[in-house]
Amino acid sequence: MDHSEGIGIKDLQGVPAGRPVRRRGHGDNTADGGRKRRAVASGVQKTLSKTSMLANFLPTGTLLTFEMVLPTVYGAGECSPVATHMITALLGLCTLSCFFFHFTDSFRGPDGKVYYGFVTPKGLAVFKSGLGVEVPKDERYRVGLNDFVHAIMSAMVFMAIAFSDQRVTDCLFREHAKDIEEVMESFPLMVGIICSAIFLVFPNSRYGIGCMAA
Repeated sequence: MDHSEGIGIKDLQGVPAGRPVRRRGHGDNTADGGRKRRAVASGVQKTLSKTSMLANFLPTGTLLTFEMVLPTVYGAGECSPVATHMITALLGLCTLSCFFFHFTDSFRGPDGKVYYGFVTPKGLAVFKSGLGVEVPKDERYRVGLNDFVHAIMSAMVFMAIAFSDQRVTDCLFREHAKDIEEVMESFPLMVGIICSAIFLVFPNSRYGIGCMAA
């Protein structure tokens, strides 16, 4: 009897009275995974809430495509060299699409169909030749200063939205993630205000890809 009591005292040495002994097991790993998923979801929601106004300056579908593809590229959040290069490529493609789509316009033909093309110094160059439809020769279908302003501003807006996403900054700026996060707290708002003012001075008259049909 005395021997059993000695063993009990030895096993509980160093454990404060009334406090249960916590053992780390599979349940803790599951809890950690749940916390990571909730953190990622919170980051996405925060990004979308801060940049919802800026999305109005982008071609329709560009931001949606970025947000749909990014989780696949980001994966489990390990940010391997391959994942970093893929995120960089995704940023480049989406930025270029925002830029070039502002050099597109459209017109409605006599048959009621909408035809798209690139604006050039000579006029609208439709994507498909030999359509049997006369292309308008109006001055508005020629490339001008407004097109370059809108293209550059659209690219800047997308970059501001992209860098507001914690998944992007964690991979591309791992060593300065904290500093980037502090900057991006106010940077999207500043970009939105500046772009709104510029777009008032240079109004958009294009109905290109990603815009409402003419």
